[in-house]
Amino acid sequence: MKGMSVIVKTISRILAGFIFLYGSYIILHGHLTPGGGFAGGVIIAASFILLVLSFGAAEIKEKSSYTFSSIFESLGGLMFLILALLGLFAGTFFFTNIISKGAPLKLLSAGIIPLANIAIGMKVGAGLLSIFLALAASHYIMKE
Repeated sequence: MKGMSVIVKTISRILAGFIFLYGSYIILHGHLTPGGGFAGGVIIAASFILLVLSFGAAEIKEKSSYTFSSIFESLGGLMFLILALLGLFAGTFFFTNIISKGAPLKLLSAGIIPLANIAIGMKVGAGLLSIFLALAASHYIMKE
């Protein structure tokens, strides 16, 4: 599969950056506004899926992308687990009393929640991208 036309590739390359930026915004501001790690991770996965769909399997190597997304999924889960265990060993729930909470309605006001949102966003985004790539690769298995 060679992908779409030059116009579709150019527009999707531009849009993917904006979609990724919006997903990052949703993750980082999840403690202040509706959203968070899951919603932002889905949006970030959609930006990568858009690139895979527009450029095709010839330019985006599905096997290396699958390995890359599996690594990020594992890192997101590991980061969340480390945050929880640090809180457990410190004697507080999820490290809440160790990191200062700041002032209400400020970006750095939630203690551990933004870090947990980043970990969840990484896990969800990479997991959904892995699922999409596995479904796309199954197309080639069925042809053989």
